[in-house]
Amino acid sequence: MFDLIRMQSAIRDFGFEGWLLYDFRESNILARRVLQLPDSMHTSRRFACFIPAEGEPRRLVHRIESGVLDHIPGEKTVYLRWQEFEAGIATLIGGAKRIAMEYAPRNSNPYISRVDAGTVELVRSFGAEIGSSGDLVQLFEAVWDESQWQMHEAAGQVTNAAFSVAWTFIADAIRANGVTTEWAVQQAILEHFEANHLTTYSPPIVGVNAHSGDPHYETGMTEIRQGDFVLVDLWAKLKEPRAVYSDLTRTGFVGEAVPEKYDAIFQIVARARDAAIQTVRDAFAEGRTLPGWQVDDACRKVIEEAGYGPYFVHRTGHSIGQEVHGNGANIDNLETHEERLILPGCCFSIEPGIYLPEFGVRSEVDVFVDHQRQVHVTGGALQTEVVPILKQY
Repeated sequence: MFDLIRMQSAIRDFGFEGWLLYDFRESNILARRVLQLPDSMHTSRRFACFIPAEGEPRRLVHRIESGVLDHIPGEKTVYLRWQEFEAGIATLIGGAKRIAMEYAPRNSNPYISRVDAGTVELVRSFGAEIGSSGDLVQLFEAVWDESQWQMHEAAGQVTNAAFSVAWTFIADAIRANGVTTEWAVQQAILEHFEANHLTTYSPPIVGVNAHSGDPHYETGMTEIRQGDFVLVDLWAKLKEPRAVYSDLTRTGFVGEAVPEKYDAIFQIVARARDAAIQTVRDAFAEGRTLPGWQVDDACRKVIEEAGYGPYFVHRTGHSIGQEVHGNGANIDNLETHEERLILPGCCFSIEPGIYLPEFGVRSEVDVFVDHQRQVHVTGGALQTEVVPILKQY
């Protein structure tokens, strides 16, 4: 249900006179989600909807697709010519001086920047100052309701169990045949997902030895034998409408005892992970606002002080939603300066890593802040050591 009262309250809270939601040929998925357009609705013409801080919304649609926003209340203008579109934008804004759009200055955050520069120029030509709608988007796209939180917990139980499936599969294969492959372990995980009513947009990563040092490695047919180091990164969600992902990464060693070189790197990564989690817990316990970049800094500081800063080559974490990389605040001060706030009702990953030429360690958990501002680490107990696979399975 389109909640105009809640939306207008948020627009006022963030200091805007209105929110201009614009899309052309499905280029602005954020606007489409906020306006509650179904994924099955395909559009080919420009449309816009202005939600003022006070009063009725105003809609601008093309004659060919004049019904696209009919579920939104308020005045509707239908245009045909480009001149009518430009005049219609001026009418929608109605003299508002500070409006929100899916925009980030200097493209500082490409996850938000969904409106093209020409449209920004057009809106500015009518005297409007444009600010980023990033935190507004979070409220209406990235914040989970109770059913989504429950679906995440249910998915987390299955994804957590998937590691035991993977380690057991490896141990059994090594004892029986002395060898298995990355691909075979990946298939065992996918079979586990299917048996438990989970789906995923792409298969999990299973990387052995040097492959574990590639954060986006594509699993192949490389053999896994005793004495190898293995990283497993997996993500999945329930096969239900509006379901949200669980996304976890753990590491194991194919042997009875884990060599010191692996354990030493793992412990640094684990400390960085725990520092990030504690930063979130402290901020919400103290009632402080918390932008994503501050959590990244707390995590990255641990790895940098240990001397491995150049080997931590990605952001600390990402928003999690109906897509595994969601539309809320990321945990990032490396690739972008994430100024969006971590809001109650949002979930994100914490996944520091150290990637060396011969192996890489990543420890990934999911963190959910509920609507009572309580911080939950989901997906089972925190990994505290590299798993000695042939000892424990």
